[in-house]
Amino acid sequence: MPDAASQPEAQARRRIDALLEASGWTVHDRSGVNLSSGAGVALRELPTSGGEADYGLFLGQELVGVVEAKKVGVTLGGVEAQTLAYASETLPGLQVPVQPLPFRYESTGVETFFTNGLDPDPTARRVFSFHRPETLGGWLSAEVRRRSGKPGAPLAATLKGRMRLAQQLNSAGMWPAQIRAVENLEASICDGRLRALLQMATGAGKTFTAISASYRLITQGGARRVLFLVDRGNLGRQALKEFQAYSTPDDGRKFHELYNVVNLSNNRIDPVNKVVITTIQRLYSILKGEPEFDAALEEESAFDGHGAALVRGPQPVVYNPRIPPEFFDVIVVDECHRSIYSLWSQVLDYFDATIIGLTATPGGHTYSYFHQNVVSEYRHEEAVRDKKSEHSLSLYRLLQNNCESWKRLIAASPSLIKSKPLSLPASPAAACCGRRF
Repeated sequence: MPDAASQPEAQARRRIDALLEASGWTVHDRSGVNLSSGAGVALRELPTSGGEADYGLFLGQELVGVVEAKKVGVTLGGVEAQTLAYASETLPGLQVPVQPLPFRYESTGVETFFTNGLDPDPTARRVFSFHRPETLGGWLSAEVRRRSGKPGAPLAATLKGRMRLAQQLNSAGMWPAQIRAVENLEASICDGRLRALLQMATGAGKTFTAISASYRLITQGGARRVLFLVDRGNLGRQALKEFQAYSTPDDGRKFHELYNVVNLSNNRIDPVNKVVITTIQRLYSILKGEPEFDAALEEESAFDGHGAALVRGPQPVVYNPRIPPEFFDVIVVDECHRSIYSLWSQVLDYFDATIIGLTATPGGHTYSYFHQNVVSEYRHEEAVRDKKSEHSLSLYRLLQNNCESWKRLIAASPSLIKSKPLSLPASPAAACCGRRF
């Protein structure tokens, strides 16, 4: 007969212990517990009036969260109500700054779900691991200051809550498709959607739109850091130039005059940087803990099927305390039709962040990764009709191929072709319908 230590529940708790310790928590049994032994203490078998919670999470003397442990194979989505019951039934005598306890986890040690009770309409989400004690402490402090009306306290404790209270978008310098994209993105975030896809035609200002959205998420949502992710070095350099050229709509100052923006050239991320631009290749190297990364590997796409950076199998990701999953609040993935698929999605899934994809030509895997949440759909023929694209060469290529996009454009705006002479190149290259031009 197997002993208790070999039972699935015991195995799950050992894995959970390891995850908690890696995330900066000190794990204790009730006997001989010392709540001052670390930045955060996870106390096994926390008694509540409704039974024993598997773990209670303490910051100093204050109880702030609970963890419900389950064996592998249990559907964690059905455990959320049980965790909430424990969080609502703490025993008298404990210091509980917010009740129900705001930070609630369900875990098998293989997968972990988290509910932030400080969110409006809180719902469980999958996370890579437990948040660090200092992270929960920061969130809790913001909520306590808000509730007590302290000067300078945020309007809400979380990005989702703050965006629900955001001021109206200042659309100076933006055109309608960009305004719609930012407003729809913000509505998606307010609705609790953690992934959103912006589809905008080449030349229609995707990066400008993403910077406008990032500025709003920083100034209105209180985002601590934004990661702008590319798949090759030259795209990172272009993104840096666009951030540097961006004039904020409030007072006209440049983005980089207000916030630190860096395009990484080494494997060190300074926490003071507000926007970090890097390739996914370098990001993976950083997560692995490598001290350096060959910049030459950033000059070939890891996604086009050639070049030194080509990856031929899924890449494992492990917890990195220097760059914990909550390090970035927002991740923008440029040209995400190339950079998000099975080989690299686990690098993005490491982070507990709002992920925004940018592309002109999404594929099936792109829609799937973003859960079909397309907040902006501005196609090439619409951009040509609105004169927001490189229309002359693009129209000529469409004409040369007699493709369906051309037919749709003619049907939508027949006067455009008559009124706008085409400047034709000497030897235009043929282009397939549906590809970027």
